[in-house]
Amino acid sequence: MAGHTDNAIDIAAPLDLVWKMTNDVESWPELFSEYAATEILARDGHTIRFRLTMHPDPQGNKWSWVSERTSDPETRTVRAHRVETGWFKYMNLFWEYTETAPGQVRMRWVQDFEMKPVSPVDDAAMRERLNTNTAVQMKRIKGLVEQAAG
Repeated sequence: MAGHTDNAIDIAAPLDLVWKMTNDVESWPELFSEYAATEILARDGHTIRFRLTMHPDPQGNKWSWVSERTSDPETRTVRAHRVETGWFKYMNLFWEYTETAPGQVRMRWVQDFEMKPVSPVDDAAMRERLNTNTAVQMKRIKGLVEQAAG
């Protein structure tokens, strides 16, 4: 059985600003509270391959992986996947930006994944972790983007 999450948040800011800030992978350590560093490995048009490193966990581990992300500025969507999957068999992500009113954007993240049998957590536990953390990160991003929109 695979895992699936689908979360969204409304941001009171212009679509172009929300798009620009959330797709600037280099700034993710400031935008997301969980990331310590990003390293850009390759760019090809709207596709970017990068390494994400998290802040150390309580045991001092710095989790890190490589992802590839392709943005479509015309449809305001992004598709991404983990290249280095770690405990995941696979992890695919879909981001969607919808202008719901002038200066109002719904940002939606969909994650589809499956954990490896040797993973310390199963699909249900990871789904719970992702849903919990996504809410925290989306709220943080909302605040930072709305502050920038001033």
